[in-house]
Amino acid sequence: MSFFSDISAIQNIVYIFSSILFISGIKMLGKEDTAVRGNFLSASAMFIAVAVTIINVVNPVIVLIGVSIGAVIGSLIALRVKMTSIPEMVALFNGFGGLATFFIAWSEFNAIPDNVFQFIVIMLTTYIGGVTFSGSIIAYGKLSEKLKVKKDSFVTKIFTTFFYASILFLVYSIGFTEIIELPINFYTVLLILTLLGGIGFVIPIGGGDMPVVISLLNSFSGIAAAFAGLLLLNNVLIVAGSLVGASGLILTIIMAKAMNRSIGNILFVGYASSSSSSGSQETGEVKPINVADAYLILENASSVLVIPGYGMAVAQAQHVVRELGELLEENGTEVKYGIHPVAGRMPGHMNVLLAEANVPYDVLVEPDDVNPSMDTVDVAIVIGANDVVNPSATEEPGSPIYGMPIIEVHNARTVFVLKRSMSAGFAGVQNPLFFKQNTRMLFGDAKESIGGLVSEFKE
Repeated sequence: MSFFSDISAIQNIVYIFSSILFISGIKMLGKEDTAVRGNFLSASAMFIAVAVTIINVVNPVIVLIGVSIGAVIGSLIALRVKMTSIPEMVALFNGFGGLATFFIAWSEFNAIPDNVFQFIVIMLTTYIGGVTFSGSIIAYGKLSEKLKVKKDSFVTKIFTTFFYASILFLVYSIGFTEIIELPINFYTVLLILTLLGGIGFVIPIGGGDMPVVISLLNSFSGIAAAFAGLLLLNNVLIVAGSLVGASGLILTIIMAKAMNRSIGNILFVGYASSSSSSGSQETGEVKPINVADAYLILENASSVLVIPGYGMAVAQAQHVVRELGELLEENGTEVKYGIHPVAGRMPGHMNVLLAEANVPYDVLVEPDDVNPSMDTVDVAIVIGANDVVNPSATEEPGSPIYGMPIIEVHNARTVFVLKRSMSAGFAGVQNPLFFKQNTRMLFGDAKESIGGLVSEFKE
């Protein structure tokens, strides 16, 4: 047996070991007390897989330089990114994962495919990787609110046309290139249409649906990586890509179910078209409350439900929220945190924030767990959440979000809504909760407002 055969066998053994670490690490991410170790385990598995791959490359120095540059850039981004920008960072990571597979497929095509199967995989990897990249860039722009393009604008219609054209051209590229020849290289056209199609895939989707889109793009990046593994005959890339692709798709389905909508409706219809009516513009008397009066109500509450949203992330209020929860418990109050699956800007956004503040997972509850007993909750504190507590979803058939499962805080005895203003949520739908008789609006920065309540309890 030659030296290179021995190395190949060792690599495959190490790949299997890395795959086991990947699976174990992902499983550990499901619990708060093991999540950090699970993340470290998965990162270690990737490091081991990359290290053993470098052994058998023609020029390891070039690969090491590329890995080092990537490590430095990734570390700087991870150290400097704010918690409020995590969704945007995830979108970019998804995108560059897709770009990597896009380049791999391009390289393999230039090397001339050996058979039909390899040719088909190259076409699919090119398309999925390219759509993931350009679509993720658009998702980043929408999440950061740097890109504001209306669904019915001319620009959106142009790029949507490119998206459908790219699908048709992918079909042509897979099965008809020898039957119908083009005057230019068909693969060059596919590369261009794929990138434009990715823009057209995401640009019509509303901001309120971005958490689902991020999850789907994450799944796409995994599928593209698995296909790239098939091209490179790399077992660990196939396993890792399959894990990401499958888990991302499952999460996408779960989130779509949490919104009571199909994936097709989210991607190709959206909130604005789910009803002929855009929903009534609720008007009424808003009842503001100050910190001192809110404290008096909380002091006498026997049960409190905290519903965090993106506003908590913006204010970076998770630590004072945890501190308030602890003070309430010391006062004899039962405290729980209602987490909606699509709260925030990405899957698990609120879970990440609360875990960072060391809020125990056993006090986190889902809508189905808390809604049946909501009328027994003395105070529901809504911190920056909007769409996930909007009673239009249950009370107003003409609303664009009608039928979406929500956390039914309007059934609580008293509701505190912490917001900077009366603006609508990310889905652009007005919230009649603000005008309910049992609702009190605590205006201002959430961190300052909660900090004020903490100070009242301590005094």
